[in-house]
Amino acid sequence: MPEDGMMHIGELAARTELSIRTLRHYDQIGLLVPTGRSEGGFRLYTEGDYDRLMLIRRMKPLGYSLDQMGDLLRAIDRTQGSTEEHATRAVEDFLADAEERREKLARQLEAADEFIRQLRETPLR
Repeated sequence: MPEDGMMHIGELAARTELSIRTLRHYDQIGLLVPTGRSEGGFRLYTEGDYDRLMLIRRMKPLGYSLDQMGDLLRAIDRTQGSTEEHATRAVEDFLADAEERREKLARQLEAADEFIRQLRETPLR
């Protein structure tokens, strides 16, 4: 049984709809290291770990690489309780980049909608 406020990898995987294999990979590369370990050595995660993982999940559809995700997480970590200007600027740069990626996706969605509309209006012989 996990400690209070902690969850095993299976619960985190179910909550985030990611595979246990993916979570283990993220641990191996240092992207999402579990907050703790049980006496038996099982990974234990907190709600903070869940929030961090959801941030990672939201970056994936925008095309960020694992390295870029790690860069953002490290920058966010440096800004917590700090006034480090470089870290704050890095997070702001990621925000601007994410907004640009979102705009590009919105344009792609509009083009897809137009394509579908045209196909629906095309008379079939």
